[in-house]
Amino acid sequence: MNRLPFIVALTGGIACGKTTVERIFADLGVPIVDADKIAHQVVEKGSIALKKLVEHFGEQILHSDGSLNRAYLRSIIFNSPEARLWVNALLHPIIHDVTLTQFAAINAPYLLWVVPLLIENKLYQEANRVLVVDCDPSVQRLRLQERDQIDKGLAEKMLLSQVSSEVRRRFADDIIINNDDSIKLIPLIMALHHKYLNLANKYNPHVIG
Repeated sequence: MNRLPFIVALTGGIACGKTTVERIFADLGVPIVDADKIAHQVVEKGSIALKKLVEHFGEQILHSDGSLNRAYLRSIIFNSPEARLWVNALLHPIIHDVTLTQFAAINAPYLLWVVPLLIENKLYQEANRVLVVDCDPSVQRLRLQERDQIDKGLAEKMLLSQVSSEVRRRFADDIIINNDDSIKLIPLIMALHHKYLNLANKYNPHVIG
């Protein structure tokens, strides 16, 4: 039985540009396992996880069509450490099981595992290599406010809920600084792609991409 593919974990602070980096790797043909997408899937309408969320928080967390009001739940989580811990305890084991299933289904030299809370949840131990995307704090906050249409106060709470840039960098094997034009990222990511292909070949030489 072959090993799983070589796993490169991509992480970074919220609004640092992980999605941009992920898209460039995907354009190079790298399979992507995205923790945020899995997190959305496991709370879709009709899921067991959504039912448990409603039992705990009440039907006010739902839209009129019965789907999860993510913005409402997010405001609860970021204003209550207890609520955040409860939600994490519910969802993380489910997300982990789906993640492992997706890993096992991939036949490629390496995959990119996109995990915003890689460090906070100590998931770096499950990756072969950690790639951190970082940016200046002022750039990060402004991007977050613009992306999520939130005020400065909520943006700062969301940023404080994650580990600092300094802590995240201590776990990094590779770092990308993403302050401005995504075009500048392409040659950096091309170089990393070739590096990861070489590392993957040494890790599991029988996998053919």
